[in-house]
Amino acid sequence: MKIVQRTRVYDGFYKLSQLTLQDGEQQLKRERFEPGHAAAALVFDTQRQQYLLTRQYRIGAEGEVLEIAAGMIDKDEQAEATIRREIQEELGYEVDQLQEIVTMWPSPGGSAETIAVFYAEVSRKTGEGGGLADENEQIEVVELSREALASQKFEDAKTLIAVQWARLRK
Repeated sequence: MKIVQRTRVYDGFYKLSQLTLQDGEQQLKRERFEPGHAAAALVFDTQRQQYLLTRQYRIGAEGEVLEIAAGMIDKDEQAEATIRREIQEELGYEVDQLQEIVTMWPSPGGSAETIAVFYAEVSRKTGEGGGLADENEQIEVVELSREALASQKFEDAKTLIAVQWARLRK
């Protein structure tokens, strides 16, 4: 298949494009959701021996979701810089160590989004956390022990991947 035409059909907070694909003699039209690219991290406080997660309202779930810290990568920003910024804004910590787990397509059948997933170690709380008021973020910081993390039920895909990675390696 080859993309022969791209048309932006919606350009709001998120974007939606219609792609025309050539498949041999046949042309197909498909919509593609374009939310941008994100970075996320499973954060471990090495001083307190606790994992730090967030709980916040998510429009897709229409409710609160317990998940790892995450945020959208700004234009001309690298994923590593994004997740360091997000950990500071959401959790209030400076990052000591950062390790990339994977960059993935969470839903490649209809979305152009990628998420770079990291493991981060922190030890110094330097801010309040809780998100940014000007971004309408109301984030609760949730602390979980290793045991609690292992038994916690998660419904968020990036969080499941990061937690499974930790279970296999820690």
